[in-house]
Amino acid sequence: MKTLILFAHPRLERSKFNQAMLKRIPNHADLSFVDLYETYPDFNIDVEKEKQRLVNHDLIIWHHPIYWYSCPPLLKQWIDMVLEFQWAYGPGGTALNGKLVFNCVTTGGAADAYQHDGRNRFTLREFLAPFDQTVFLCKMKYQPPFAIMGTHRLSEQDTKSALDQYERLLKAILEDRIDWEKAATYTLLNQAVEAQNL
Repeated sequence: MKTLILFAHPRLERSKFNQAMLKRIPNHADLSFVDLYETYPDFNIDVEKEKQRLVNHDLIIWHHPIYWYSCPPLLKQWIDMVLEFQWAYGPGGTALNGKLVFNCVTTGGAADAYQHDGRNRFTLREFLAPFDQTVFLCKMKYQPPFAIMGTHRLSEQDTKSALDQYERLLKAILEDRIDWEKAATYTLLNQAVEAQNL
């Protein structure tokens, strides 16, 4: 499965956890990695180039920190500009039909903050609803997010376990070992990794 990771982190130099995640991405012919902030530091997105990237891949991963309850601004601009009317959606907009998409996110807040009775008042899935609806509009298939939460407070062992889980997920994707229909029934892809013994 040809996989595209679109990575957006405006302060990567200050995120040891995301730096560690990037080191776990396999070097594989069917996996493409694009650092949006490195590629477009001036926010001047090459729309046609990005559209071709999407056409060339079967699965798209939006990898980003939760940034003010959403994604960093460059990823939002990428979505606004690249997913064009009559190409990605609307009359004749069928270019992306059937492609798989999920968010891979990190949060500073722990999982219990992302509950209705928690500090953030909404679940992570509720914060990601605009991405889910965007994917639905473009006739792609939204999968549960892969999330590593409370990154600032993880122990050394929990950090290693989370990074291992991310690497296992990517390898399973590239080896086409994921039952996506079952994966879609979980709240997080992390649960599918464990349930499917990936």
